[in-house]
Amino acid sequence: MSVLMRDEAQTRAQLIDVHRYTVALDLTTGDETFESRAAIHFTARAAGDTFVELKPALLRSVTLDGQPLDPAGLDENRLSLPGLTAGEHELLVDATMRYSRTGEGMHRFTDPTDGETYVYTQLFLEDVQRVFAAFDQPDLKAVFDLTVTAPDDWTVLGNGIATDQGEGRWTLATTPPISTYLVAVAAGPWHSVRTEHAGLPFGIHCRRSLAPHLDIDADEIFAITRACYDRYHEKFEEPYPFDSYDQAFVPEFNAGAMENPGLVTFRDEFVYRSAVTDTERQTRAMVIAHEMAHMWFGDLVTLTWWDDIWLNESFAEYMGYQTLTEATRHTDTWVAFGIDRKSWGYDADQRPSTHPVAPDPGSVPDTAAAMLNFDGISYAKGASALRQLVAWLGEKDFLAGINTHFARHKFGNATLADFIDSLAASTDRDVHRWAEQWLRTTGVDTLTSTIANANGGGNGTANVAGANGNGSENGWTLHVTQKGNRPHRIAVGAYDRDLVDPGRLAPRDRFEIDIPAQDGPTVRPGRRPDLVVLNDGDLGYAKIRLDDRSWTTALDCLSGIPEPLTRAVVWNAARDMVRDGELAPTAYLEAARTHLPHESDLAVVQGVLGFAATQIADRYLAPDDRPAALAGLTAICRALIRRTEDGNAPGLRLTAVRHFISAATQPDGIQDWLRSDSVPGGPELDPELRWRILYRLAVLGAVDDSAITDELARDPSATGREGAARCRAALPDGDAKAAAWERMFLTDDLSNHLFTATAQGFWQPEQSDLVRKYVPRFYTDAVELAERRGPAIAEFAGRHAFPVHAVDPESLRLGEECLNGPDILPALRRKLTDQLDDLRRALRVREG
Repeated sequence: MSVLMRDEAQTRAQLIDVHRYTVALDLTTGDETFESRAAIHFTARAAGDTFVELKPALLRSVTLDGQPLDPAGLDENRLSLPGLTAGEHELLVDATMRYSRTGEGMHRFTDPTDGETYVYTQLFLEDVQRVFAAFDQPDLKAVFDLTVTAPDDWTVLGNGIATDQGEGRWTLATTPPISTYLVAVAAGPWHSVRTEHAGLPFGIHCRRSLAPHLDIDADEIFAITRACYDRYHEKFEEPYPFDSYDQAFVPEFNAGAMENPGLVTFRDEFVYRSAVTDTERQTRAMVIAHEMAHMWFGDLVTLTWWDDIWLNESFAEYMGYQTLTEATRHTDTWVAFGIDRKSWGYDADQRPSTHPVAPDPGSVPDTAAAMLNFDGISYAKGASALRQLVAWLGEKDFLAGINTHFARHKFGNATLADFIDSLAASTDRDVHRWAEQWLRTTGVDTLTSTIANANGGGNGTANVAGANGNGSENGWTLHVTQKGNRPHRIAVGAYDRDLVDPGRLAPRDRFEIDIPAQDGPTVRPGRRPDLVVLNDGDLGYAKIRLDDRSWTTALDCLSGIPEPLTRAVVWNAARDMVRDGELAPTAYLEAARTHLPHESDLAVVQGVLGFAATQIADRYLAPDDRPAALAGLTAICRALIRRTEDGNAPGLRLTAVRHFISAATQPDGIQDWLRSDSVPGGPELDPELRWRILYRLAVLGAVDDSAITDELARDPSATGREGAARCRAALPDGDAKAAAWERMFLTDDLSNHLFTATAQGFWQPEQSDLVRKYVPRFYTDAVELAERRGPAIAEFAGRHAFPVHAVDPESLRLGEECLNGPDILPALRRKLTDQLDDLRRALRVREG
């Protein structure tokens, strides 16, 4: 399929103006294909040639202004429209289209629980052409009229209010002008819960088999939705621009969610079948808030070209976390952002594939390149930059600029320059310079603190001993060394050991500094604090390094720091030090063993345990050291389980149980849990916990295929089917590995989610000898798979099927040799580039 070049898009936008699409879809013609008829009304500003995109199974007919065109003129996905005259035109395209099993275009799914079938569109970034003919670029907005013919017992959802005309025919209300990638249809026997708010119909929808679980959470989902809607209307002067607000939880979705106007689609794992922690509920709430923010930034005002995707995602990311904090019970969302989401940005920004938050237009020459920028930089780093901008401008001026932007460009398209001009109109600060320093540069700055006594003493060395040995009463100084050149405004926190409980810290001082400093070191009164934390409150985007004395205090007292966001900042510093080879992985594990049993914030516990398990135990430690690391993790989890026996912290207990299962090195204990269907003292095992135990037992060779079959009979759902695929791929058996490899790479039968589940089970550190022969095969088979199945499966193969546990020079050599070869699909090339950089880092950490 030909990708769209930026210069082609610019030429086409100069030539034509698209007014309206009238689209008819027939979903009743079979399991493999559907019928698509599109009428496109557009104007040519001058005489010229152009093309329309379409990727059909069969192109039956094309008519331009009443004159037939030869369907054989379709070249790959492009249908030429030569010899246009200036003026109005109508293009009619009649085609048969294929359903997708990869989450692209019109995805079709049959629920194994009850046999019901559902279809939905995912048209981002250039997949509208898999559903109907279109001028597929974001700056050719148009209004859309859709009709859908579906089986009689189906409900159809779309961007506008859907009306059942009888006999399976549905009409969707005409949209305002929107981009082609934002058109949405979802059809099937949905279970729906509906309400009204602010005069608009609101609805939430899921598969029928998930109905009881959605009903339990419907009030919570609607409460979050209403709170965010109201808060956005307090912030934004432009009202919500569409006629309804539906949220559909759809199966086998490739992303977390998609901001289709009026019909947001979410992965239906957000309809919880099993017990979840409050942090997971907070994540769902944040995604709801994020997608609603897109209704303004992304849908009302849309990027002109894909180099400005950060304008969509960074804004929605920032607004999602901030609005959730302001308007809901989830008041600590920035802790989860700091300990989890932000590290995604830091990691991406240190790889060879890093790019500016706002890339130079020349670096996004086509749609294939654009797909590569949906990463931790466009989301987490961009949101961090905006948070820093708000701290610098003040929220009043920031929101004034945003509202100017909406007013200037509503139902149109805008660029970075337009956005910065709107902000500049509301402040005297040099926003253009800020944008150049923050949005057009790459990499992470590192800020290192040096502490001295104000009268010249060293880094915490007392000239005149105070009551607790902290040095001079005449004051202390803070000097920050910066590696990098961005300007930062950050807070600094100063803490002293509690005189009664030396394991706890009391805040003494908190102040803001600018970096680079204008007036030399910062001087503060009193004795030198025991702990000085740069970026306290986590408003900045930079790696930090503590001075020696502060680091010693942190190792002693980390769980005694009063604010969870400050603890997250210190834990992130430790994480970065491990990754940079400045802290031994075992020292991080020891800190976790010391402090996690006393940690009260769930996001911090989850973040630290996640890094300790997936990076330190699985990758950074040599195989001989891994059993001790797993023993340390299970010891932490046992301590947390004991601490939560009173039932007052169910989320903490559930987190500890999950990680205990995943780190178990002996099967006996978790086998007993599975047989009794309960953890002693709770919780009872729900489907998620049962599959988690069975997966670990499969890795350890303590179950066989018959046990997996029995569990699938107990839970025949889509999630159960994925659990079974994961477990079968994890069995330490040569035949099981061969069968899993064939399903992933030698056939094209697996859906996106079943491919991912199989890939997640295949590579196990405990089975390195068994799967060693597949490491070189990955680099050939993945390239062929990507070419056959396209970018979505290519990305999943690079992310989930990569041999992450093969931390050795030979694996690195094979990967580099593969990258140097030709004809690697860009989506796979990007994932391999990142994976190999992580592999190099793991080798450096192991070498010490």
